[in-house]
Amino acid sequence: MVRMIGNFDIAEEVVQDSLLAALETWPVQGVPANPAAWLMTTARRRAIDLLRRDQRYAEKVALLERSFMPNDPPEADDRLRLIFTCCHPALAQEAQVALTLRAVAGFTTQEIAAAFLISETTMAQRIVRAKRKIVEANIPYRVPEGDQLVPRVDAVLAVLYLMFNEGYLSRGNQPGMRRDLAEDALWLGRLLARLLPDQAEVLGLLVLMQLNLARSRARFDASGEIVLLADQDRSLWDQAAIADGIDLLHRAATMHSTGAYQIQAAIAAVHAEAHTWVETDWEQIVLLYDALLRISDTPVIRLNRAVALSHITGPQAALGEVNDLAISLGGYHLFHATRAELLDDLGEVTLAREARLKALELCQNPAERSLLQRKLRQVGG
Repeated sequence: MVRMIGNFDIAEEVVQDSLLAALETWPVQGVPANPAAWLMTTARRRAIDLLRRDQRYAEKVALLERSFMPNDPPEADDRLRLIFTCCHPALAQEAQVALTLRAVAGFTTQEIAAAFLISETTMAQRIVRAKRKIVEANIPYRVPEGDQLVPRVDAVLAVLYLMFNEGYLSRGNQPGMRRDLAEDALWLGRLLARLLPDQAEVLGLLVLMQLNLARSRARFDASGEIVLLADQDRSLWDQAAIADGIDLLHRAATMHSTGAYQIQAAIAAVHAEAHTWVETDWEQIVLLYDALLRISDTPVIRLNRAVALSHITGPQAALGEVNDLAISLGGYHLFHATRAELLDDLGEVTLAREARLKALELCQNPAERSLLQRKLRQVGG
C-alpha cells in the first residue's frame, strides 16, 4: 500500500481497516482461499474511498482503480523496498530504525520506545516526523542501486538487529520469546545477504542471529522458565545451524572488513563451540569484547565484558567495572541483575537482594521476572 499510495499514514490506516474487517468478517463467512489478496483488495478499496475526498490524490485514485492486484504479492521484494525507503539518508538514523520497526516489523510505539530506552511520547513524535519527511521529500519506494546501496545498509542492519533482539527476548510484557519475530528478522537477513553477498557485516549479523536461534530450544523449560546458558542442555542445540553459521563467519572474515556484528557473532560462536559450560574460552571472549569496544564503546558492551571478566579474575574485579556503569545503566534491569549475581558470589547477601529487587522493579519481560523472583526465593528474599 505504501508503494501504491506513497503515503505512510494513509497506507497504515487502510491496512489496519482491512485487518479489522477481516476480524469481523472471517469468523462469520470463513477464511478466504487467499487471505493476503482479500486483505489487499479491501485495503485498496478503503484507500480509494479516502483519497477521493482529497483532490490532490486524483492521480493516485485513478492508479488504484486501474491497478491489477496479484494473487500472490511479492512480499520479499516489497518488504526490502519498504525497509530501504524507511532507511533513506534524508532521515536521521534513529528515525530510520524507529519507522522501519513500526512499518515493517509491526512493533508498537511502546515496544520501540523500550528498545531505544526513551519515553513512548518522544518515540511517537519521532515516528510522525519521519513519516512526514518521507512524504514531503518525495522519497522513492525502492531498493537503491549502485553506489547508493551500501551507505544505506547500516541502518537496515540496525533495524534487523533490534527486531531480532525483541523476538529473541522481548523487552515488554509479551511471552519470553517471540520466535516468529526472531525468525522473521533472520529471513530478512538472508534476503539482504543474497542482495549483498560481499558485505561482511551483513553476513556477520546473519551469523549472529543464526547462532543465537540455534540454541533456542534449550533456552526455556517446559513451563516457559528461562534456562541460563550454564544450565542448558546442549544436546538440544541445532548443531547443523551452528556449523553453517561458523562457515559463514569464516567467509565474512576473508573479506577483511571486521565490524561489530562479526565480533558479536564470533562471541556467540565461542559459546556455541563449547561442549560444556566449563569449557567456555572466557579469555577469548574478553579479547573479543575488547575488540568490540574499540569499534563501539557502549555501557551495555562494557557490562557484558565485565560478566565475561568475572569468569577469569573473579567477582571482585568485575564488580568494580560494573559499579562504574551505575550512572549510565541505572535504569537498565540487567545492570542490577548482574550486580546481584556478583554480590552473591562475594557473599553480600543483603546487597544482592537489594540489587535484584531493583532489577525486578525495572523488568517487564515475564520470563525474566520469573527468573529474578526464583533467585530471590533461593536466597531467602
